[in-house]
Amino acid sequence: MSWADNDGVRVYYEVNGSGPGVLLVHGSGGHHAAWWQQVAALRDDYSVITLDLRGFGCTRWGEEHDARSFPGDVVAVLDAVAADGGPDRAVLAGQSIGAAAALRAALRRPDRVAGVVLAHSLGGMRHEELAALVLADRAEAEKLPVLDRLLTSAFRERRPDLAFLFRQMGTFNTARMQDLRNLNSDGPAVEEVSAAPFPVMLLAGEKDAVLSPGTVRRAGELLPAARVEIVPGAPHSMYWETPDLFNEALRKFLAEVYAG
Repeated sequence: MSWADNDGVRVYYEVNGSGPGVLLVHGSGGHHAAWWQQVAALRDDYSVITLDLRGFGCTRWGEEHDARSFPGDVVAVLDAVAADGGPDRAVLAGQSIGAAAALRAALRRPDRVAGVVLAHSLGGMRHEELAALVLADRAEAEKLPVLDRLLTSAFRERRPDLAFLFRQMGTFNTARMQDLRNLNSDGPAVEEVSAAPFPVMLLAGEKDAVLSPGTVRRAGELLPAARVEIVPGAPHSMYWETPDLFNEALRKFLAEVYAG
């Protein structure tokens, strides 16, 4: 068990494997253990870093759940890993709300970052057109039961065990989605992301019921240097339901980043 300090907050993290770094930042229903299918797939080639943002998993937090504190948690873990002899840089891969934390952390400390993956999220980028598209996508998603937004019904019928485990993951968290404040506050401008000194990948699923492929493609047009990967048949929680597809896309990006 490892802990990083962020202004007195003990942030839990783990490092599995060795080699170049990749840090995985969970979404609102997850924590470090949600990445079990990624850790097992990547640890032979990479130092796979997972963490619990405050209010999630082992990182206890009894005050207001303000998303503006999350990037600092990520940076604290990056610094702790480097100080302990691990990689001094990592590709940050964030899922859903974790993507916003990853992007903000990367822009705050680009010296610790080799690249950023925004999975099923635009990372809270500020842009009038994108904001309208995201809002429209969210309005459609809210017409569905929560689980239907995250996993396909076919998967839940085929793998009721994994669907049950997916639901249980959130019971380890004190923070819930409705508790989180400032999720979309202080986001970076598209121009700031475009000028960042690290590569960016927008990773999305064709069947994502929360963020449509069309919105992701439009973001890619506004970030011409970014890689855009729309995975056929994948839902919002691609990392969980179709982990082989998620892992393959992530591996390609990691190989390109570290080859460069």
